[in-house]
Amino acid sequence: MNKDVSIKVCMGTGGIAAGGVEVMSTFEKALASVGIKAAVQKNCSMHKVGCRGFCARDVLVDVIIDGTKSTYQYIKPDMVERIVQEHVVGGAPIGDWLVTDDYHTFHDKQVKVVLSDCGEVDPEDIDSYLGRGGYEAVKKVLTTMTPQETIDVIKASGLRGRGGAGFPTAVKWDMAIKATGPKKYLICNADEGDPGAFMDRSVVEGNPHAVIEGMIIGAYAIGAPHGYVYIRAEYPLAVERLHLAIKQAKERGYLGKNILGKGLDFMIKVKLGAGAFVCGEETALIASIEGKRGQPKAKPPFPVQKGLWGYPTIINNVETLANVPYIIRKGASWYAAMGTEKSKGTKVFALTGKILNSGLIEVPMGIPLKEVIYDIGGGIENGKKLKAVQTGGPSGGCIPANMVDTTLDYESLSKVGSIMGSGGMVVLDETDCMVNVAKYFLQFTQSESCGKCIPCRVGTKRLLEILTRITEGKGREGDIELLESLAADVKTSSLCGLGQSAPNPVLSTIRYYRDEYEAHIYEKRCPAGVCKDLLSYSILEEFCKGCTACTRVCPAGAIIGEKKKPHKIIQDICIKCGACFETCKFKAIKKG
Repeated sequence: MNKDVSIKVCMGTGGIAAGGVEVMSTFEKALASVGIKAAVQKNCSMHKVGCRGFCARDVLVDVIIDGTKSTYQYIKPDMVERIVQEHVVGGAPIGDWLVTDDYHTFHDKQVKVVLSDCGEVDPEDIDSYLGRGGYEAVKKVLTTMTPQETIDVIKASGLRGRGGAGFPTAVKWDMAIKATGPKKYLICNADEGDPGAFMDRSVVEGNPHAVIEGMIIGAYAIGAPHGYVYIRAEYPLAVERLHLAIKQAKERGYLGKNILGKGLDFMIKVKLGAGAFVCGEETALIASIEGKRGQPKAKPPFPVQKGLWGYPTIINNVETLANVPYIIRKGASWYAAMGTEKSKGTKVFALTGKILNSGLIEVPMGIPLKEVIYDIGGGIENGKKLKAVQTGGPSGGCIPANMVDTTLDYESLSKVGSIMGSGGMVVLDETDCMVNVAKYFLQFTQSESCGKCIPCRVGTKRLLEILTRITEGKGREGDIELLESLAADVKTSSLCGLGQSAPNPVLSTIRYYRDEYEAHIYEKRCPAGVCKDLLSYSILEEFCKGCTACTRVCPAGAIIGEKKKPHKIIQDICIKCGACFETCKFKAIKKG
């Protein structure tokens, strides 16, 4: 075969779940059947790659022939042979199976830094990463830059921590280089636990060497010979690839003693977390690594002064560290040119919820939320109207539809009562109840509270009790004011960031959707028709045809009536499941 052929199969979590392993093995067999052995022939290769972003289109497959790339979507094993016969051998791509225009629209306004090599490199092959310029940044700092010069570059780039608070990375590193002690530690926080968030996991799965390289550079900058990656155990694919990448980096001389012969000693250990959300907080994370219960400590002293086992410690999250190699290679001014004056660079988001194009995205800081929702995300699914966007995970807030011109940067999100967080973004439509949304996120933070401090342990429980009462139709006059007062107390007096931010969804929904709270409390009505205890279903006789479709689907037997005559719902029996409402073709069921 005279053609240069490369085939890349998405083998992130989404790709594997959609059948990526079977697709890849079928490709190998189909290629062998036409005399092409990808593992042997220099002009033909097959690679597993990480998340491509548009997870809903998996399995995504790239077929690259003589430099021309064609991307296929929704690929199943039984489609592979035709691709090999008609495209690889015959040279004619199968048009009906290629990605459509909305796939390209999904990517058009994205600017990829952290994700630039995800979907391109084989996460299990260090040579694949080296071929994309991997570890060149390590060579650069070790041969041409001092630790302080390295920090100065990060400072000039404007990189801020991507774990939630947005603290300037260089300031943290500068404090560490000045800290004294016989040992220093650098920890990568990969304990991503927000509902619907999969940014850091996807980066570790798709390009673990970028995270390792960022850690090596950080270790050199602050003088830390010891490193840890704290990652939750329920990310088995990320853990497996991380272990393999560390092994490969050590074999090639990028980890261990006297790295590249330049006198730097640095080794990384992996610590598996049990999935406690509170361990995303620095001091709780440190306690967990030390084998203690993951509970936060009062600060000061800060970890940079007294951290892991009492030694100066720096903690950066996955996305922060993955930015570092690209900044060193391409320069601070290149990175600082993206974003806003105070929020530089790009940000990775997990775009989920009632959105047509859900997936993993990376956009420049300062992009309007509207462009993310309608251009990248393709708008709201099922023709519904946008109601709100929840950013920042359970610690964030809800931004109403009339504020979609808000730009995605730390300062703008703070002004509207939300946060950047680690990058969760949940889109809500007109069928969502905002009181119920606040209750959902508070249920999460209340259950994840470590219980150490009373404001968080008791305060979040009381907030949840009030919200539950409201959604059950038992709200009382003064409940809104009580929620606001109690939320303010929890925010100001909790020990760590979990408790301090837990009331955010409550406060933001009251701020922008107070009328929904009032409807629940005073009218005993859920405007969105979500809260079951405030719902009722009835049949409009003038529209009912007596077709009995509703009778057949009612699990409680609550609907009575003769065929071809108007039916009736017995309210004492009705369990308010909504099956009749969804089934009726004549719009004869009233929901209210």
